Amino acid sequence: MATTTAATAPITERSATALAGAIRAGELRSRQVVDEHIELIERVNPRLNALVADRFEAARAEADAADARVAKSAGQGELPPLLGVPCTIKESFAVAGLPNSAGLHHRRDVCAPAHAVAVERLVEAGAIPLGVTNVSELTLWIESTNRVYGRTNNAYDHRRTAGGSSGGEGAAIGSGFAPFGIGTDFGGSIRIPAFFNGVFGHKPTGRLVPHTGHFPAPKNEIGARLLGIGPLARRAEDLWPVVRALAGPDGVDTTVEEFELGDPGEVSIEGLQVTITDDATVLPVSAELRNARLHAASALAERGALVRRVSLRGLRRAVQPYLEAVRQSGSLTEMFEEEGYDFPPLRRLLVDGIRRRSVHTPALVISHLAEKASGRLPERLERRAAAATRTLEAEVEEAIGDGVLLHPPFARVAPRHGGTVGRPWILGPMAAFNLLGLPATEIPLGLNQRGLPLGVQAAAARGHDHLSVAVAVELERAFGGWVPPRPSAGPGRAIRP
Repeated sequence: MATTTAATAPITERSATALAGAIRAGELRSRQVVDEHIELIERVNPRLNALVADRFEAARAEADAADARVAKSAGQGELPPLLGVPCTIKESFAVAGLPNSAGLHHRRDVCAPAHAVAVERLVEAGAIPLGVTNVSELTLWIESTNRVYGRTNNAYDHRRTAGGSSGGEGAAIGSGFAPFGIGTDFGGSIRIPAFFNGVFGHKPTGRLVPHTGHFPAPKNEIGARLLGIGPLARRAEDLWPVVRALAGPDGVDTTVEEFELGDPGEVSIEGLQVTITDDATVLPVSAELRNARLHAASALAERGALVRRVSLRGLRRAVQPYLEAVRQSGSLTEMFEEEGYDFPPLRRLLVDGIRRRSVHTPALVISHLAEKASGRLPERLERRAAAATRTLEAEVEEAIGDGVLLHPPFARVAPRHGGTVGRPWILGPMAAFNLLGLPATEIPLGLNQRGLPLGVQAAAARGHDHLSVAVAVELERAFGGWVPPRPSAGPGRAIRP
């Protein structure tokens, strides 16, 4: 099945690459592209609650400026690769003049004075931010709800979660609000929303993109390795231009490394080693997701890939060392102290929670209490966690080799709202690649019989992001990629604070 990027497709279904090309060629005006996406947002967002603050008038002005720039160039001279193309941004990134609360009630009046580095790099590439999208509170869980903006609904079924912490981005891109956006991934926070909302998402190699201007920011190299900044996109061909625009040191975030990036367009699927993992998840994966992964492997095999199956039980033990790495990456208590915020005492938390008047979500409360209860691990347990990480790293590197690993994104399709809180083990299929700092791309594989997205993730070796992106492009050719949601996506409604 071919992807829908041709000139005959609706503007709100085309790729950023196709739109940018049409704008440069004078076949479309940026103002038309921006206006059509804004019209879709205004029509759909009230039931979705994905975009939580907009800059529509500024975006229209920037679109007019982009059109003037194209006209002035008259085909002479090089224009930015994403000139005139709209995008959306996760609210935890600073976007000048817009809220930057990360869903925290005490930061609800904080507005960003300037763009985060990742946002500025997109703007320099010509992209036009339309607004910021919802997050889980403090970007800490995989359901995007908080006491500032309320809850975001899934693009395909409003009764279900959009995922998190980049759930607003997942729902926005899945609904066609923009061709692409950016999110962060600390334990699946790009890939889970991408999976739940039927779009592509790429968590890059750890420490590839600066975190400057993102809140919260990593406190050390462990946190920087865990937290990846990357794109969500409705078309696979847009992943790589955005990654290239974002990547590289900025002179401020000292944890960022310089990688010599490859080119997905130069990857040959013929002869590529594709590994399927067996015995690799704590929770049994549903039959429909197992079958979807097998169909993906078969499609790659038909194009000459060398498919093999390996038992990788070590991935089932990834959650505990991942949680230890999270603990070492920084303390919630310290972060709140730096913010000048006194977290309520336990008794008040419990009473407010029972009376449903807490300014915090259960996910953040549970995380805070778990941190208080666990304290610092004994040194022998820290050594054991570090040894487990090294062992797992060696096992996964051997399994991937010079190719990719096809791995389930989750045990089930998008669950109902509230169905994941307090269950950290469900992060296993995603979090292992954060722990190891490996690039991983979430790839949509059509819809199931209930109209919910299926998918698979492809992981590659460090610095080989282009391989997993190339597989995403190939599987989009085979399965069609993103499927626009029906006009009505279930009886749900946006829940306000």
